[in-house]
Amino acid sequence: MIHEVFMPALSSTMTEGKIVSWVKSPGDKVEKGETVVVVESDKADMDVESFYEGYLAVITVPAGESASVGAAIALLAETEAEIEQVKQHAAQLGQGAAASSTQKDTAPTPTPGQVEAAPVAVQDTPSIRNGRIVASPRARKLAKELSVDLNTIKGSGPHGRVVAEDVEAAVGKASTPAPAPAATTTAPKPASAPAPAAPAPRQAPTPAVPVAALGETVPFNTLQNAVVRNMVASLQVPTFHVGYTITTDELDKLYKKIKSKGVTMTALLAKAVAVTLQKHPLVNASCVEQGIQYHSFINIAVAVAMPGGGLITPVLQQADQVDIYSLSRSWKDLVERARLKQLQPEEYSSGTFTLSNLGMFGVDRFDAILPPGQGSILAIGASRPSVVATEEGMMGVRRQMQVNITCDHRIIYGADAAAFLQDLAKLIETDPQSLTL
Repeated sequence: MIHEVFMPALSSTMTEGKIVSWVKSPGDKVEKGETVVVVESDKADMDVESFYEGYLAVITVPAGESASVGAAIALLAETEAEIEQVKQHAAQLGQGAAASSTQKDTAPTPTPGQVEAAPVAVQDTPSIRNGRIVASPRARKLAKELSVDLNTIKGSGPHGRVVAEDVEAAVGKASTPAPAPAATTTAPKPASAPAPAAPAPRQAPTPAVPVAALGETVPFNTLQNAVVRNMVASLQVPTFHVGYTITTDELDKLYKKIKSKGVTMTALLAKAVAVTLQKHPLVNASCVEQGIQYHSFINIAVAVAMPGGGLITPVLQQADQVDIYSLSRSWKDLVERARLKQLQPEEYSSGTFTLSNLGMFGVDRFDAILPPGQGSILAIGASRPSVVATEEGMMGVRRQMQVNITCDHRIIYGADAAAFLQDLAKLIETDPQSLTL
């Protein structure tokens, strides 16, 4: 009997996946529940397990190629003796596909050349299968950060898979490198650069961009394709924008007091928004076919730029109910794993309200595009000193930031957005200490 390994749907928005690496090679024994392949979905790299026990006979979609959700990416034989029969079956299917391919401009299934080439496995080292390096997503990320060639590493993981510890050992590190600060997206330093004794203050972060020759066209990566689809869908929604100026002196004082305890400004802002949303459930709602969906939880998603292009929105679950210290720890963990593409779907797709903060770049104000499935997104600008007239009629200097909310006008109106911003400003300006309770 032949069993097919299908491309799984790893998230609700995923339409196709890219094969990062095959953990198993043709001829390998596969146990039920064992990882067979690592797939890159629209936002994360995830291990895919086999639903069957058997032998991997044919890989129909090699590493580096993509397949639609539900498409067969490999074939399993029940016994080792049936492997050749499965290969012959795959070859016949490939010939049939070739006969009909002239009538189709695009096809979600692999081409005959891919099917025929799939069984050939290049095993230069135990860590190389099908001509591709078998490495965990975290190992690949570390190798890129530390400028380590994975071809030179012998993996110590299952079936020779390169794991993070192998990369660290290759550069003589005794422990895992410290994660990048949550508020930056500064490109990693080469391995040859001396490691600082302690994280140094950083200036405005610059998201990494793909290096390409002038005049060259660089295809979208999987994450960028997902962003393109989401943004095009978002622009079909009627939206409006409302801006507000918030004085941040008291919030800044609080931040200086509790920063040493691991609290981040991102967590403070997320907490302030979440607490304010308790009074404005409509702003936390979303438009569905049946009407207005009022969410049971306040889940704050925060946009994070990804190295190589695209962005992801890690979600702080029930941010109004979690204390600021736990919220900050959760945020640091989410950002670290987001940049390693290790988030689970519910950790980036369950937001009910989104924050987009470009203040660290010195941006005064901007308009954010509404994410699909949400009713509001808040764009946050930089906090900077401004000359203002005080209540006593004197001139004074106050730190102020511009915020701008984008709302779905099908369910939220201008007065709703204005009332939310007014209450948010009141909380930040007069009672930020309550965020620590």
